[in-house]
Amino acid sequence: MELILKYFPDLTPLQIEQFTKLEALYQDWNLKINVVSRKDIDELYLRHVLHSIAIAKVIQFKDGSSMMDVGTGGGFPGIPLAILFPECEFHLVDSINKKLNVVRDVVAGLELQNVKVTHSRVEDIKETYDFIISRAVAAMPTFVHWIKGKVAKSQQNELKNGIIYLKGGDLAEELQNYQTAKIYDISDYFEEDFFETKKIVHLPIKWKAQY
Repeated sequence: MELILKYFPDLTPLQIEQFTKLEALYQDWNLKINVVSRKDIDELYLRHVLHSIAIAKVIQFKDGSSMMDVGTGGGFPGIPLAILFPECEFHLVDSINKKLNVVRDVVAGLELQNVKVTHSRVEDIKETYDFIISRAVAAMPTFVHWIKGKVAKSQQNELKNGIIYLKGGDLAEELQNYQTAKIYDISDYFEEDFFETKKIVHLPIKWKAQY
């Protein structure tokens, strides 16, 4: 928890309480099903929580913004971001229901009112969102295809509506056809070695181009 406060010192007492509760909730579930790897559960705040909220170093979502977390798995990056941005709406979606039971339980345990959880393929979701967020569930061309038609038209944030993707490694080839993509090195914000190759990709998606 000290790690979170190191980079986010202005958290409210409620946010500190919610972030603190995360570890016990996930450790309890990890005894039942393998939500995150055994190695990662011991470094939950570094590898999952802080990694998720690195997005907040690139954009401060305006109140009322809506985000869909595609392939949320055990709830990352959606749950940590929902704690950080309580006035925004988060829709956590995954096609594998087993881990979503964990997500629902964690959301209930934290009493998060701004999170909706859905067992579905992303292609079957009908709503639109300011941003589609995710943590490396597919190569960008595949991901862009999945979320076609799901980015909202009206803009309210400093970054243009579109995809915000947590990725690692060399992205040059994967992003070669996306000239508007901007890459942010997480190591510019966090000094831990874990983030050395980790990046945030913002890809604006034009609403009119989806139809």
